[in-house]
Amino acid sequence: MTALPLDRHDWHGDWNYTLRPEPPAAAPPPPPPAREPEHPDWAHPALTGLDASDWNQMISALTVPHRAQRDADLYIRRGGPPARKPAGGHPPALTLAEQALVTVLRQRFRTPQHVLAELFGVVTGTIAKAERQARPLLEQYGPQIKPARKPIKTLAELAAYASAHGVDLTPKPKPAC
Repeated sequence: MTALPLDRHDWHGDWNYTLRPEPPAAAPPPPPPAREPEHPDWAHPALTGLDASDWNQMISALTVPHRAQRDADLYIRRGGPPARKPAGGHPPALTLAEQALVTVLRQRFRTPQHVLAELFGVVTGTIAKAERQARPLLEQYGPQIKPARKPIKTLAELAAYASAHGVDLTPKPKPAC
């Protein structure tokens, strides 16, 4: 219907419209992806303890095992293979890179889950799930994460630490339910 050359009327445009006798216009380009790229801006060496190339290499190394882990979890929860073709579904609340970043921040600074939930604009359970999924992958495929000297316990402390290293930690807004 969106490709048809319709002129909708002002009054009840869903019911009242004029169909123009011309060929349909070319399909509009696909909308940009709703998610940010796999490299969150906050994956700065000052926060992760890893330089950009090590971070990218780690995310690349985690991609296949993460997918396999996710598929295995779905297989177990369903009790077998999928019964229908995969649909679009909802995008995950956190990308793989964001899950890795959450886990690295927890390991490195011992930052509480509720602080990271506020930073990433998600609920605390999402942070716990991300850490539960990413920690074994990081232990097996990622580099050794060295703890920082001083733990960071509040969002203000984390933002001040990041700001001192040139990183803007603006918390993401929580999506409307």
